[in-house]
Amino acid sequence: MANKNLSEAKLAKNDEFYTQYTDIQKEINAYMEFNPDVFRGKTILLPCDDPEWSNFTKFFAQNFENFGLKKLISTSFAQQSKNFQTDWQPTLFETENPMFDVEKTAVCGKIFTLTHDTNKNGKVDIEDLEWEYLTGTGDFRSPEVTALRDEADIIITNPPFSLFREFVAWIIEAEKQFIIIGNMNAITYKEIFPHIKDNKMWLGVTNFNTGMYFNVPDNFVYAVTYKFERKMNGSKVNRVPGCCWYTNIEHGRRHEPLQLMTMADNLKFSRHKEIKGKTEYQHYDNYDAIEVPFTDSIPSDYKGIMGVPISFLDKYCPEQFQIMGMCENEDLYKLKTKVYTTAECKQAYSNKFKKNGTYDLNASGVVTRNGLQEKVYQRILIRKIK
Repeated sequence: MANKNLSEAKLAKNDEFYTQYTDIQKEINAYMEFNPDVFRGKTILLPCDDPEWSNFTKFFAQNFENFGLKKLISTSFAQQSKNFQTDWQPTLFETENPMFDVEKTAVCGKIFTLTHDTNKNGKVDIEDLEWEYLTGTGDFRSPEVTALRDEADIIITNPPFSLFREFVAWIIEAEKQFIIIGNMNAITYKEIFPHIKDNKMWLGVTNFNTGMYFNVPDNFVYAVTYKFERKMNGSKVNRVPGCCWYTNIEHGRRHEPLQLMTMADNLKFSRHKEIKGKTEYQHYDNYDAIEVPFTDSIPSDYKGIMGVPISFLDKYCPEQFQIMGMCENEDLYKLKTKVYTTAECKQAYSNKFKKNGTYDLNASGVVTRNGLQEKVYQRILIRKIK
């Protein structure tokens, strides 16, 4: 995760981050509002979610009947596969169950299933979860969890961010629907972006500009510079910026078009000093496209290709825009009009910074400002649909 606290947590071996119930509820309910039957008759797999800790399992178990689920499956990692502190102890949830085995708990994952009213109280909820030990650790890549993936219709979870590429490939391979949490920088991964470009994957409902708070263990150590809330609803939390939901399930926000001004009006009235008062939008030196540094500055009447921030995808409407590609080093989308030599990159660096070095101009869009070549931030290349 793009967060100093999280990096330090990994070093301190307390890297368990759990999504808050309210965040799950807000996101999932939006899909229900768009399509009330989206989960009806479906088997949902939560492949990183022990119900003792995971709010995903709690949420879907409590809404089993409301959503009309066929089956809920939740799996968890073996404790020795997690980075728990050495003073970790199993919970009463496990130890008071007749199936508890202290040796298996250490090395085996667990599977929890919910299908019917096991306690005969007239409703299906979290009290009806049944569980047993897995043969292996519960790693999502294992044959037994992969078999559960193949059984499921929809996969929902907060996977390890360090394994995000592999986790998405694991889902895509089986052609499953999914709702998962990841870092917004994953948008630019060459293993992820092609799915977004081809409208096989898109961002979820929740706006990612505010970041997300995750529940953390009591022994979590904050960065010295941490300035955000440390507790919510009585639980210890950590804020992780730049988080977002990824999905291939339709929701209403995805089809809301952006309200745009003409290029002339943007140049005259824009609230951004980089746009307002200029005579034109800058054109890239290495792409046949204009630089649009802010989503709200996309001109409504420009017919060519535009380079926009990756945050544009939070407002992307596929009926309004076509994604053409991305400014990147390998020219994967065959949109570059110029590839810079090593000598040109070194000269551009010397001109701009007045010292020796290399300016990797091929990694992004390039504009010329005051006679100096400059890279812009990561850009997605789009075209307005007629």
